[in-house]
Amino acid sequence: MLPQETIIRKRDGLALTSGEISTFIAGLTDGSVGPAQAAAFAMAVYFRDMTTPERVALTEAMRDSGIVLDWSDLDGPVVDKHSTGGVGDNTSLMLAPILAACGVYVPMISGRGLGHTGGTLDKFDSIPGYSTSPDNALFRKVVREAGCAIIGQTADLAPADKVLYAIRDVTGTVESIPLITASILSKKLAAGLGALILDVKTGSGAFMPTLEKSRALAESLVSVANGAGLRTAALITDMNEPLASAAGNALEVRNAVDFLTGRHQDPRLREVTLDLCAAALQLTGYAGDAAAAVDRALSSGKASEHFARMVALLGGPGDFVERMDAHLPEAPIVRDILAPAAGTVTGIDTRGLGMGVVALGGGRRLPTDSIDFAVGFDHVLGLGASTDRQTVLCRVHARTEDAAADATQRLLAAYTITEGPAQQHPLIADYVPPTES
Repeated sequence: MLPQETIIRKRDGLALTSGEISTFIAGLTDGSVGPAQAAAFAMAVYFRDMTTPERVALTEAMRDSGIVLDWSDLDGPVVDKHSTGGVGDNTSLMLAPILAACGVYVPMISGRGLGHTGGTLDKFDSIPGYSTSPDNALFRKVVREAGCAIIGQTADLAPADKVLYAIRDVTGTVESIPLITASILSKKLAAGLGALILDVKTGSGAFMPTLEKSRALAESLVSVANGAGLRTAALITDMNEPLASAAGNALEVRNAVDFLTGRHQDPRLREVTLDLCAAALQLTGYAGDAAAAVDRALSSGKASEHFARMVALLGGPGDFVERMDAHLPEAPIVRDILAPAAGTVTGIDTRGLGMGVVALGGGRRLPTDSIDFAVGFDHVLGLGASTDRQTVLCRVHARTEDAAADATQRLLAAYTITEGPAQQHPLIADYVPPTES
């Protein structure tokens, strides 16, 4: 079938066969489908949607556009986690070594920041020497010896996703649930996983701001992943305020190391991280008390040892956990931002706070932009906190005085302080269990 015939069928609301979908997606990588046709296909899917079998076929076709990793030589289950993105969301940095300390292997393929959300790879790039793009031999060695490795997508892993995503990014079709589902899961399926836990965000700092939309995405991801043979479940978690008390690359790494070593653990971050770890462990068929196992892995110090081993094996400092302040970059300007009034923090524009990090230089306005790893916010005050004019809302880390002044204005605009109580949002809004494949 010609590409335009496939486009017409989807444009007219017809369900595509797996053969039609696989042929079209193969054309993205061999050049027989042009950019205009890919854009038309994406727009047709955006407006006409896809059935679950179509979504599974699309995901599998994108997976099969490149290599599929095989971890059958490992002596334990292979698991990963994916977050739909948020602000102060550094859970991957703790989750991978906690699960590794439980005997689970975590080959985590992560991404960079997108829009107002931070990227896991950008956080690791703030560690001197750490390689986020190792060759396959080193990747396998680190997973085997450290139990976990957090790296970026390689060129031969789901290459059709890169082609289609670049087109969606400039054609207004990013928000399509079938296309989001295939984009996320094609890379996870290509990573050769045995199980996957998803963290689908909801709220003012999420790409899906309402619980209804977040649940629709979570259900699509879970049903398609299980339909493609990957045992998957999802937690829907709150992003109406930053998850960690830090937002910014090196600042979130510091926060993660403090978490792993027990020096400081933000309560909301701890709950989400450990719940995701326990859910992931349960997906592997773990017979014991998963919650108790992940708590022991963290409190015993074993998780921090796995993190330190991963960093060193991927080229980072061998003493990073013990001497992180000697290795991480620091901004020249650090100052407190005080609350403008007495009252209660009743609202946070989490997206606005994330864009404040971008404006400081901690994120990208354009794909070609370089990142200042040292800048951002920490000591971020959460919803429900009481304030007076001496209360620190957060601390800004900036490169210049002008940047600090701009960040201060953005931060103040992101906070709502009133005399009334803050609206309560459940931290774990829902759980979507595995479906029958």
